[in-house]
Amino acid sequence: MNNDPRGTMIQQGNTMRINNGFVEDVSCFNNARGQILVSYAVQERNNITSIQDIQLNIGRGTVILNSFGQRMCLCCIQAGSWVNATFSARMTRSIPPQANAFLVTVLRSPRPSSSVTIGRIIMIDFDNNFLITEDPDNSDNQMKFIITNTTSFTSRFGAPIRFSLLWPGQMVRITHANFQTPSILPQTTAFNVQLI
Repeated sequence: MNNDPRGTMIQQGNTMRINNGFVEDVSCFNNARGQILVSYAVQERNNITSIQDIQLNIGRGTVILNSFGQRMCLCCIQAGSWVNATFSARMTRSIPPQANAFLVTVLRSPRPSSSVTIGRIIMIDFDNNFLITEDPDNSDNQMKFIITNTTSFTSRFGAPIRFSLLWPGQMVRITHANFQTPSILPQTTAFNVQLI
């Protein structure tokens, strides 16, 4: 009996699809390029299920959506997430095989573990949903925080406020994901931004 929640791979013409694949690893070179290692179930003889992997190559043409159908960046996908993926039927013969992804939809993410950073806002981009902070004691220590539809914003007293009420120069306490990209500037996902 198969109790594993991973879905199987299905061919649809020149494309393949995995429903309910498990993200084993994510490599993010920038917001638009990288790879996702996804595991899925394969029904073998005698009703035995094996778990196999495929590396999905993410390029500028790949569409990445969250569970609400909103675009998100590759760097926001975490190992431990569950995804639906549509990708090319042309795969390499490597181990694991590789294919170019067309669409990745994140169904649910693992329970986020978080860290806290205190800094001064030096830039806000409302159109692309991010802000950049710097350490008030070291202006070379800067970080980019991705704002998602689940990021909350609070006043000094903990009351909810809107993202649009923030501006450069304000001091904030940001609760964010433990992971960060190795890019310059390092970036991570903000869970809560509180004015201090």
